[in-house]
Amino acid sequence: MDDKLLFFFLENMALIIALMYMALRFKESLSLEKKHPALLFVGYALFINFLTFSVMYHPFLHEGMRIDLREVPLFLISYIGGWKVGILSSILPAVYRIYLGGPTVFEGTLQSIVLPVVIGALFHVKKTANTSLVLINLKRMMTGFVLFELIKTVAFLLSTPITPFIATVMFVFATIAALSMALMLNEENRKLLLRKELEFLSNQDPMTHLPNIRFFKNRVQKLLMKDEPVSIVMFDVDYFKTYNDTHGHQKGDAVLRTLGQLLKEAAGKNDLIARYGGEEFILCYSGASDADRVNAAAEHFRKTVQDYRFEGEEQQPEGNLTISLGVSFSGSGKTLEQIIEEADQALYQSKKMGRNRVTVWAG
Repeated sequence: MDDKLLFFFLENMALIIALMYMALRFKESLSLEKKHPALLFVGYALFINFLTFSVMYHPFLHEGMRIDLREVPLFLISYIGGWKVGILSSILPAVYRIYLGGPTVFEGTLQSIVLPVVIGALFHVKKTANTSLVLINLKRMMTGFVLFELIKTVAFLLSTPITPFIATVMFVFATIAALSMALMLNEENRKLLLRKELEFLSNQDPMTHLPNIRFFKNRVQKLLMKDEPVSIVMFDVDYFKTYNDTHGHQKGDAVLRTLGQLLKEAAGKNDLIARYGGEEFILCYSGASDADRVNAAAEHFRKTVQDYRFEGEEQQPEGNLTISLGVSFSGSGKTLEQIIEEADQALYQSKKMGRNRVTVWAG
């Protein structure tokens, strides 16, 4: 019996780990975190229902008891997602266990299905961030799980014909399975978090923390493919070389970072911004076909920069630090490169006409 019992729990634990591995690969390929968070929530519950049912399907039988590791996935999902997803995840296992009946149906349902959900949810820490990518606090989780196992083991020994040996073996294998699931999930989430960080850094200008021009062009190109009207605004800092020569590159970099922050504050939630390169920045107004409105917005930003007090700006040729802007619009089958080129030409006209002004490309 000892060999049979050990083999059963090894088989049960291997099934949990194998299905967990497949689920993590499937989750990675779907990438539902941002697109459909509600669907991901339901998906977790469905998977745990399936996993728990699979574990329960071929139990170890002992004097009418149906013994398995069903509590492991139920505790883990309740610890990670809280009581709502825990309850959803326990529906199929509870219905199935009640359907099977037997002398310990009440104890089996209460102690191995309801109790892990309750204690897992009690140890759950609500996160404001994306829960699907939060790393599990292994110490806290395992403390909660061991507490649950102790309560369940004592309850089993007092209310069912389970032997101390079976209860001990079950305790050990359940603990190993829970730790294995948590380690697998943490490893997967670390990998996904690292990938997201690398994607973010590859699309970001390191100095200003604005998107870089590659990311900007990709996003604007998608708008143009939808035939959405856009306006491109390009600007750069007037006499920036003079400022750098006078105050040094570190102060010049500080100016660029400040301009990036001012641009973030001025842009609307649907507008796209980026550092073009050097002291040049670029902005895209989506859905913008009204030249007067775009010109007014560009003029307002020009005035914002002019009124901002930059360190050492009094030594600039005009007595303060200013920007020149060029504006262009999509239309007539223009490519993105053509629109940007027109904005750049309009910016050149602003420079030519005395700087610190907005020029709209006239064609």
